[in-house]
Amino acid sequence: MRREQKENRNIEGVTMTAVTIGVTTEGDVSARFVAAMNGEYQGSFITFTTVERLFETLTDARWEIILKMTGAGPLSLAELARRVDRDVKCVQDDVDALLNTGVLDHVDNGLVVFPYDTVHVDFTIETRHFDGSRQREDPENR
Repeated sequence: MRREQKENRNIEGVTMTAVTIGVTTEGDVSARFVAAMNGEYQGSFITFTTVERLFETLTDARWEIILKMTGAGPLSLAELARRVDRDVKCVQDDVDALLNTGVLDHVDNGLVVFPYDTVHVDFTIETRHFDGSRQREDPENR
């Protein structure tokens, strides 16, 4: 697969780029590392080891934070809480979780940033991930 590198832009001292969020194996990460060490552009990735881990980390509320922060540059917690229309304390908890997993970054003056202006989500769900206990509510919904 070939990816074209977009021109990066700079917002308040933070270079903004595209990122792929997905599920990958250690082997894939190692292969990208080796390719990068050989001078091949790999792009930016935020990866999880399982689909379950991705969904545990990127809850609906945290996706909303990511959506509001995409391309926005550095934001204060108060401004982010205003943009997602939530209490600052609840936003702080989600921001801390996203900082701890490396999804968000700290910048000067206590601001946080999601340093990307484009997000691509990439993962595959295989039948082995399901135990068959869940069924469609509407059997006509194919």
